[in-house]
Amino acid sequence: MTHYAGIDIGSTTAKAVILSPERKLVGHSVQRSGYDFAAAADRVLAEALAEAGVARKDVARIVSTGYGRRNVDFADEQRTEILCHARGVNFYYPEPVTVVDIGGQDNKVIHLGPSGERLGFTMNRKCAAGTGAFIEEIAYRLDLPLEKLNEMAENAAGEVQIGSFCTVFSCTEILGMARRGVPVDNIIKGVFRSVVKRVAEMDALDGKVVMSGGVVDHNPIVARMLSELLGRKVEVPPAPQGIGALGAALLASEL
Repeated sequence: MTHYAGIDIGSTTAKAVILSPERKLVGHSVQRSGYDFAAAADRVLAEALAEAGVARKDVARIVSTGYGRRNVDFADEQRTEILCHARGVNFYYPEPVTVVDIGGQDNKVIHLGPSGERLGFTMNRKCAAGTGAFIEEIAYRLDLPLEKLNEMAENAAGEVQIGSFCTVFSCTEILGMARRGVPVDNIIKGVFRSVVKRVAEMDALDGKVVMSGGVVDHNPIVARMLSELLGRKVEVPPAPQGIGALGAALLASEL
């Protein structure tokens, strides 16, 4: 049997997706990227193959994408994050959509046509504000587990307003709130709100909006907040953190 693999090596996490000959998702994996992207690619592919029950020799083609895509020396092809996220989202939403991807180090707004063709995009690369790295830094400064942040925000009785978009200044502002005794749940909810506002200011979010990336995967409150801001429901595909890897696997099946 012929299978296909997509590997997305992000700055924070590595993702892999295995597709069957019928282009059904049969295996996936998400792991920390660490400092050795090549080793992360090996690990994440091995775990996805094990879940799929597929041997490495039965993978016909592999496409890599993401920040560390050039470190995947066993990939047959490399493709950009924009292209792979577009293909992954179009797999679930074969219609015109605006993709909002919140990643570890950058955010993307991608406008797609009905066949998944890219009509335009905007990326935020110069500052970590509004990205997964920003949220991780806040959690680190407040000594909070990342996996608890969404629950904390959902249970917040109130919400603070984060005045600065700069990660450094925001941390200073937030630590000042903590010293004054502001409930930490309210702070975290305010952090998520600032992320949503930052993304909404990047580009026009027209038509149907679909969110992808690790931030919305682990913190679905951001999709609800963006829905409230836009006044219409924001869609989230299955396993949104793996959308780039899915798109890479789909491209592998088409080579």
